[in-house]
Amino acid sequence: MKIFVGFLALALMAGAAFAAEPRKPGEYPPTADSIAQPGVPKGRLVGPLEFKSQAIPNTVRRYWIYVPAKYDPKSPPNLLVFQDGQRAINPQGPLNIPVVLDNLIAKGDIPQTLGIFITPGNTGTEHYPDGLGPVGCTGYACTGNPNHRAQEYDALSDAYTRMLIDEIMPEVAKTYKFTDDPKRRAIGGTSSGAICAWTVAWHRPDQFGNVISMIGSYTSIGYQPATADHPMIPGGDTYPGLIRKNPIRPIRIFLQDGTADLNNEHGNWHLANLQMVSALQWANTNADTKNIPGARYDVKFEWGDGAHSDVHGGWLLPGILRWMFGK
Repeated sequence: MKIFVGFLALALMAGAAFAAEPRKPGEYPPTADSIAQPGVPKGRLVGPLEFKSQAIPNTVRRYWIYVPAKYDPKSPPNLLVFQDGQRAINPQGPLNIPVVLDNLIAKGDIPQTLGIFITPGNTGTEHYPDGLGPVGCTGYACTGNPNHRAQEYDALSDAYTRMLIDEIMPEVAKTYKFTDDPKRRAIGGTSSGAICAWTVAWHRPDQFGNVISMIGSYTSIGYQPATADHPMIPGGDTYPGLIRKNPIRPIRIFLQDGTADLNNEHGNWHLANLQMVSALQWANTNADTKNIPGARYDVKFEWGDGAHSDVHGGWLLPGILRWMFGK
């Protein structure tokens, strides 16, 4: 069992220090690893590409492919898949993942890594809406949520998993090769995108062995009460119980959250993340105590003092990727 608190200190040692002035709660200024640096070879961001799924009918989504500067199909790179792709690649946003990959790959901190950044699906439109987001937005400013996000991301079913693994990834592989080793693949997201990432790895640990979970929505958003027409549909708040009552999957996960995260009718986000860590810890301890052979969860986590925001997760992201993909 590998549980780690105080990941913040590691990030600081890696050069992610704050400016000299006092930091306000929830403020996490971007580090050098998240800012484009002179002389660093730039990968290509291919897209947006439009995709219509058979596994999730009547939806249209966009995705982008990050191709590292020294991509070589003869040496298939690592794979990073991130949900809410429109936010993950935003150069004005706190994640700015393509730039992070550029910098870490150039330093040799992580191997060559291909990225796939996917938006949630949108219904009711033949093509993905160009102006999705705030009124008058253009380009990267259009980072709003499509209308089918909760139905895809907060569901515990394998529909999104099948769409990703059976449809989008083979489509990308027609042009760009990437590793088939789950230990060299990571899937991540923030908020509902985080629980979506966990769900994919939960269903298919043979495909994804690493999960990046930021401000994860392990709450009851996906819950639907039973009706005369269908049984009760559980929400993400059932995951701690499922983790405790199921065999351990070979998954490495980093969880981030803020102590001032949401508390509403769906649940308390920070308590939900604490429950996830507790369940993962218990599963490992129980397996060790009973000498149960097989995998153990490999867990690290960091609690900041922010609210429901990508800022702290973006601040930690370079260190998270070093931990998961470091040579």
